[in-house]
Amino acid sequence: MTPETAGPPRTVWITAVIAPLVLGLDLLTKTLAVHHLEDQPPVRLFGGFLNLVLVRNPGAAFSMATGYTWIISIIAFAVVVVIIRISRRLRSVGWAIALGLILGGAIGNLVDRLFRAPGVLQGHVVDMISIVRTDGSFFPVFNLADSGVVCGGILLVLLALTGRELDGTRAVREEKASD
Repeated sequence: MTPETAGPPRTVWITAVIAPLVLGLDLLTKTLAVHHLEDQPPVRLFGGFLNLVLVRNPGAAFSMATGYTWIISIIAFAVVVVIIRISRRLRSVGWAIALGLILGGAIGNLVDRLFRAPGVLQGHVVDMISIVRTDGSFFPVFNLADSGVVCGGILLVLLALTGRELDGTRAVREEKASD
């Protein structure tokens, strides 16, 4: 079998499995949250460390840019397109995992923005996970899509810091020659 007929590299398949998995889990948890948490008090888990509470977020992370939902939607769509285009060139398993996490999360929140009230490109994202900080204050409420984006982003930073390239090679750092 020649490279031209071998099909996509396994890294494309890794991204193609992780993204729908993140998306599916995100949609499932959002559906369950809307069904079971609507008009209910927070559900305390692990001694109150973790709370399940339904919040509909019109903005981005930490409810920023609440009046710009349509711009956030366009940016999310652009991120999805860029990741799909890049994924065809991937040869790094780490990059494939990271981009799969980000892609699944971006699509998960984009689905909310497209199909939830109050309307297309204006939809509010369903958030339901709240963690209590050690000082007793609450961390902003988030969802599994947000977790995928954040975990994928952290992995990308780690890959970049360790010199991992999209093609699976390691960047060689030029050492300064000492005199």
